[in-house]
Amino acid sequence: MAAEVKKEIELEIAHVLFIDIVGYSKLLINEQRRLLEVLNQIVKGTDQFRTAEANGRLLTIPTGDGMALVFYNTPEAPVECALEIGRADKAHPELSLRMGVHSGPISGVVDVNGRANVAGAGINIAQRVMDCGDAGPATFFSPNMSPKTSSNTVTGDRTCMISANAK
Repeated sequence: MAAEVKKEIELEIAHVLFIDIVGYSKLLINEQRRLLEVLNQIVKGTDQFRTAEANGRLLTIPTGDGMALVFYNTPEAPVECALEIGRADKAHPELSLRMGVHSGPISGVVDVNGRANVAGAGINIAQRVMDCGDAGPATFFSPNMSPKTSSNTVTGDRTCMISANAK
């Protein structure tokens, strides 16, 4: 059944976790498939994923070498999910991930396959935040910081802080 999206643009705030397997395109197809299966198992095993999915407050978007998880509940959900994924990923040294989180405006769209998808700054910036990170801990977005990279001394997480107006 094809997804339906209203003709008029309706914006809402969503909380997005973008996940990417580092070096995916350089892998053999069998290894790509295996690592995607491992990533899918890890993600589906997180409390945040299961809770949001059970409540109908999650949109999952495959990206080929990872996924975007669009949470419609709380801004903490993608952050907690990223932390859960990071903890579970430690048991899989062959799986190197980058993750980015951002909350921002999105609008529902229908993709070329007739499936529900989203467009807008919320998902675009989450991907850019992910792209500025290295493999390892999640990368988070803070709209009130100037562009810089720092480390969280409490958790050791690498944090990319960019301004909403950064170019």
